[in-house]
Amino acid sequence: MATNINGASDRSVSIGRIFSRAFGTMGSNPVTVFGISLVFSALPGVVINLVSQRLGYVPQNLATGVITPVLYYTIAAVVFVLSIAFVMLAQGALVRATAAHSEGREASFGESAMVGLRVIVPLFVLGLLLAIGVAFGFLLLIVPGVILYLMWAVAAPALVEEKTGVLGAFGRSSYLTKGARWKVLGLGLIMVVIYWIFSAVVGVLMLTIYGLNGLAAAAQDGLPLGFLLVSGVLSTVVTAIVATIQTSLYIELRDWKDGPATEALTEIFA
Repeated sequence: MATNINGASDRSVSIGRIFSRAFGTMGSNPVTVFGISLVFSALPGVVINLVSQRLGYVPQNLATGVITPVLYYTIAAVVFVLSIAFVMLAQGALVRATAAHSEGREASFGESAMVGLRVIVPLFVLGLLLAIGVAFGFLLLIVPGVILYLMWAVAAPALVEEKTGVLGAFGRSSYLTKGARWKVLGLGLIMVVIYWIFSAVVGVLMLTIYGLNGLAAAAQDGLPLGFLLVSGVLSTVVTAIVATIQTSLYIELRDWKDGPATEALTEIFA
């Protein structure tokens, strides 16, 4: 295997190659990639928001006593759990779609969905622990949260592709990102900018339709269906971009540390 004494391959980690692989996946297999994002992330998000609002989960109801604090925060907890579950399901399925593209083939919607469903429980636990860990880190003056995010950036793809288990995924991600975390940080900042751009477009569109006063009232009384549908479109695109880039980063780091899969096979059968 073409690796140096530290176990990393001779080539460096390339952000350009990461984006090329991710957008190549979306461009060559759009039905699977965006279909998964829509079915497993965007639509559930819209439904969850609509149902929670119908149950009274809006700030105005809490402030006026229409809903009790216990019920309000119970709904909030359920929304949080369901949101993580569906996001991780979509991510697991998109990991397979992106990895298949890297292998030179296009995974079907069904194949990708089945992979996501098979690992939904460990992925959910991973997502929950990651969210709690990073959030707690950010409470400790931000820097620890950033460090944990950089260490665990590819934990989900590692769990799906290598079947490491939850704790093993954290360790594998920490190993893969070591020595490349400045580039992981740079990639993360680029993704934040992409998200801001999409959010700004949606914000301007909603401001044009509802006006400033209308949006301010909706924030307290519940978001209108039109806003939720547009947010669903945004969620479809953003989920696809983030998941494919994250998996592409995992593949790049894995090849950098372990050597490409073709090299591994050559060594085995040499």
